[in-house]
Amino acid sequence: MTSYCETAPGHQVHAPYHDSEYGFPVDDESVLFERLTLEIFQAGLSWLIILKKRPAFALAFENFKVDRVAAFDATDIERLLNDPLIIRNRRKIEATIHNAKVVQELRHSHGGFGQWIEAHHPMSRMEWCKLFRSTFAFMGKEVVGEFLMSIGYLPGAHTVQCPIYRRIAESGPAWMRNPGRTGDAD
Repeated sequence: MTSYCETAPGHQVHAPYHDSEYGFPVDDESVLFERLTLEIFQAGLSWLIILKKRPAFALAFENFKVDRVAAFDATDIERLLNDPLIIRNRRKIEATIHNAKVVQELRHSHGGFGQWIEAHHPMSRMEWCKLFRSTFAFMGKEVVGEFLMSIGYLPGAHTVQCPIYRRIAESGPAWMRNPGRTGDAD
C-alpha cells in the first residue's frame, strides 16, 4: 500500500494539506471542528473529494464557527441538502450540527474542545474511539483515528522518511510529547 507521504508531494490538492496541516498540533476550536467535520464527510469517500470541496464546506458551515453551526435549524438542513457544492448526506449534516452543540458543552466542562482532547491524552486508539463514540455523532474508527492523527494526537500522519516528519517532530505533537498508549489495544 502506498503511503500518503509518497502520493501527496507535488499533487496540487493533496500537497498543501500534507505539507502544512496534516499531523501538526492544532488547538483552535474552528480548525478542530473543521477537521472533525471533514473526516465525517470523508467517510466512504476519497480524501481528494473532501479537499476539493473544502472551500464549499467552509462556506456552507459558516467557516466552522461552532456557535453558528450549533444554531442551524431545519431550514439550514434543507439548504445544505440542496447545496450541490458539498456532500449532501442528511446523517452527516445532522451529525455536524449535533457535534457543534457538543463542542459548546465542552467549553463549559473542560474549557474547550482542545482542552477536552488534551485532558484525555494519552489513550489507545480503541479508548479514543470509545470516548468519541460516546461524546459525538457519526464516529467510526477511521473518522476518530484520522482526526486524531491530523491534529497530532496519534502517530501515523507521516512516515519517518517523509521530510515533513521532522517539521512535525519540531512542533511537538501530543503523541511525541507524551506517547502513552497509542496502539490499537491496551
